[in-house]
Amino acid sequence: MSKLLYKDLTDKIIGAAIEVHKALGPGLLESAYEECLVLELKNMNLLIIQQLQIPLIYKNVTIQSKFRLDLLVEDKVIVEVKSVEKLLPIHEAQLITYLKLTGYRIGLLINFNEKLLMNGIMRRIV
Repeated sequence: MSKLLYKDLTDKIIGAAIEVHKALGPGLLESAYEECLVLELKNMNLLIIQQLQIPLIYKNVTIQSKFRLDLLVEDKVIVEVKSVEKLLPIHEAQLITYLKLTGYRIGLLINFNEKLLMNGIMRRIV
């Protein structure tokens, strides 16, 4: 699979996240970073769907789940926003599961609780 899939778009998203992080720094709640990131992305004229509920289909039965994507950008990239001490394997697993459940191929996991934001960004393709 191409590591360059939607590279321009993911670069824009990461740039917007860096802008938010430069202004706010680490230590806030995820919801604050999410709202500010949405503002930055909308300022770039990108289409954003926030807190999109996704279905869980099990043995051809749709289960009413509580799964929500933090952000879906341009109907192409899932963005999961975190503000945790350290990204854990469960956070990556959550992103990968969301990608599999939705059929989207690329996702970004962004942990704003880092001194250097680039240390808290994971890009995943399924």
